[in-house]
Amino acid sequence: MQSIDRYDFSGKKVIMRVDFNVPLDKASLKVTDDTRIRAAIPTINKILDQGGCTVLMSHLGRPETGPEDKYSMRHVIPNLSSLLGREVKFADDCIGEKTLALKKSLKPGEVLLLENLRFYKEETKGNEAFSAKLAEGCDVYVNDAFGTAHRAHASTTIIANFFPNDSMFGYLIVEELASMDRVLHQAEKPFTAVMGGAKVSDKILIIENLLSKVNNLIIGGGMTYTFIKASGGKIGASLCEEDKLDIAHELINKAQEKNVNLYLPVDNVVAEKFDNDAQTRITKINEVPDGWMGLDIGPETIDLFNKVIAGSKTILWNGPMGVFEMSNFQAGTKSIANAVEAATQKGAYSLVGGGDSVAAVNKYNLSDKVSYVSTGGGAMLEYIEGKELPGVKAIRG
Repeated sequence: MQSIDRYDFSGKKVIMRVDFNVPLDKASLKVTDDTRIRAAIPTINKILDQGGCTVLMSHLGRPETGPEDKYSMRHVIPNLSSLLGREVKFADDCIGEKTLALKKSLKPGEVLLLENLRFYKEETKGNEAFSAKLAEGCDVYVNDAFGTAHRAHASTTIIANFFPNDSMFGYLIVEELASMDRVLHQAEKPFTAVMGGAKVSDKILIIENLLSKVNNLIIGGGMTYTFIKASGGKIGASLCEEDKLDIAHELINKAQEKNVNLYLPVDNVVAEKFDNDAQTRITKINEVPDGWMGLDIGPETIDLFNKVIAGSKTILWNGPMGVFEMSNFQAGTKSIANAVEAATQKGAYSLVGGGDSVAAVNKYNLSDKVSYVSTGGGAMLEYIEGKELPGVKAIRG
């Protein structure tokens, strides 16, 4: 496996998989959050500064029926050009003779962005002939799209076969893997995992894998109520996965067997309906009135969780504590974000990942105050579950 720091890119044409699957404003089609674009800039600059040129490829959204303007990669060019401080050329197709001619005409220091890979079904099918066309005209393959590393697609895995001695990760994937390996394999104790979000079913494998690694497991968010109901509590109209009650019960028992401190909320903010302006009250977590629903953790729980986080040396946070998008139900998530930040300032190592957790640290301007914010929700979860990611295996071997 090549290393981006030791490789000489001078005079090389680099085909680079990036993750520019960024949100666009529906009306103007302008980028509303360029986090993923910014994450790729160090790798692109490394190649350009050494006298290489880059051909960038990505997907955007989920086009179902071929090309659609709202999914065109051209919408990211203004942001990308601005961040790189140079013109970015655009190919209105990701394969074909015209695109190949553009690749061949690239000079050192130039950047070409290809049209959306998913305008072709062959991309998600991992088609070899399609991968060969993407590889054509290039000398080196760099994968820096961690957000798609769990997909065995043409541009994330198969293409590496065409560069047996010239495939490598970009800086972003190197950092992502290092941060997750640190948490999974070199965690300083006490190690606390904070798991939130709506569904237990999304987190079963992660929780099972973490139970052999963590000292403390904090559960919050909508999935709390499946655990509470499994323990015999009253949850009113709160979210609950009835078919996962047995699994929740098993996880509680497994935590005991492995001497993991499992922390569930003790109180919550409940509302008469799913609405920011709904009438609210604070109740014990297992005494939610009929017809009411829990939408955030309560003040006693906030104190309890904050103490556990404050005493931790390693923290993994995935998933919010409540419906933080609504101002009246954001206190729990905001308090966790602040507690993780405070522990980090005191020397703890903190990894935050998963779309909603990342949105929360960004919302509260804390993304540069935690140790690492992962750009890949699904990929991060699968890696922490203990799965091998196809995009990582293709290069690591």
